[in-house]
Amino acid sequence: MRLLITGAAGFLGSHLAERFLEEGHEVLGLDNFVTGSRDNAEHLAGYDGFELIEHDISQPIVVAGRLDGVLHFASPASPVDYLELPIQTLKVGSLGTHNSLGIAKAKNARFLLASTSEVYGDPQVHPQPESYWGNVNPIGLRGVYDEAKRFAEAMTMAYRRAHDVDTRVVRIFNTYGPRMRPGDGRVVSNFIVQALRGEPLTVYGDGSQTRSFCYVSDEVEGIHGLFHSDWKDPMNVGNPNEFTIRELAESIMEEVPGASSIEYLPLPEDDPKVRRPDITKAREVLGWEPRVQLREGLQKTIPHFRTLVDRDDAEARTL
Repeated sequence: MRLLITGAAGFLGSHLAERFLEEGHEVLGLDNFVTGSRDNAEHLAGYDGFELIEHDISQPIVVAGRLDGVLHFASPASPVDYLELPIQTLKVGSLGTHNSLGIAKAKNARFLLASTSEVYGDPQVHPQPESYWGNVNPIGLRGVYDEAKRFAEAMTMAYRRAHDVDTRVVRIFNTYGPRMRPGDGRVVSNFIVQALRGEPLTVYGDGSQTRSFCYVSDEVEGIHGLFHSDWKDPMNVGNPNEFTIRELAESIMEEVPGASSIEYLPLPEDDPKVRRPDITKAREVLGWEPRVQLREGLQKTIPHFRTLVDRDDAEARTL
């Protein structure tokens, strides 16, 4: 196959590109490097079938040659990023999705949208099945991301119904692993970097809010399976094991020698109290469920951040 992956230099997009390249497919990666990193895509250049184009998918683009699939992963995806880039986040969810779907329609290619558990907002149903419509504050600070993804899902389903585009929608739950950015504001990366630097781990609220953390290799396998399946409706792909934020902080402190203490700060606006996927559909349709548990995933992730922290510290000493 020949595939277009938007956001291919991002954390998850780069892992997904690698997965398809390892199978011998061609991947045309597209990224504007606003939140993506060239470092994430550097090793992909070693594959014969990889090409990287710098472009903002919110702007139209003509892609030459055939395409068998379009996978739309471009978007700021962490609170730090989408709160700093609210308009760009809304544009890539709306215009970027529209442009990506237009490419899929023109090429008669299968389309997969990277959506998010954030479409459920601060959920009043727990765990969250795909049938739950969510509890989102559309004008809150987080609404720029939540509503961008909800609109993207609506646009995707409209293209399926109106233009018969072969679409898939994956709702991604908290994913972590190597290639995350140290300053991206996600809780796993924040805690690991703080622990490595001997700083207090900043827990918002009392730490009783819960999340479900999926290691990146598991997430990619679920997405890969969904792309190749015949399932048309949105599907949750995430780890159903639920942890409090305080439990996550304590686990990381146990894994990082010399880690400091926990510092409690006020809970941000509209921060979800609970988050756990119902993955019944993924189990039944794809035969998929996560294999990497939290401690193992943390042990695979911490060395990545240790390398980055050591490099940053070394650079700082030379200034």
